[in-house]
Amino acid sequence: MSISSSDTPSTYFTILYFAAASDITKKRSETLTAPVHVSQLFTLLDKKYPGLKDKVLCSSAITVNLEYVDVDESMSDEEGLVIKAGDEVAIIPPVSSG
Repeated sequence: MSISSSDTPSTYFTILYFAAASDITKKRSETLTAPVHVSQLFTLLDKKYPGLKDKVLCSSAITVNLEYVDVDESMSDEEGLVIKAGDEVAIIPPVSSG
């Protein structure tokens, strides 16, 4: 599921929620104001959806424009990745099989 940049306002990025992230947010996607440093993303989302960080984000994979991001590295690097207008971010919680 991808939203083209022509569908997203020029000052926003799209965030996609999967599995438990979608369950907590009650959304599959939304747009958020850009720019946002990756190190600030979890705090921003946890303010909007209390408990999301501890319940889901701490164990989720994050992609920006279909590229996996090392969140721990980005959080310790002040010069790290900035999510820009038109970018697509995905929150991908771990899945279990049984």
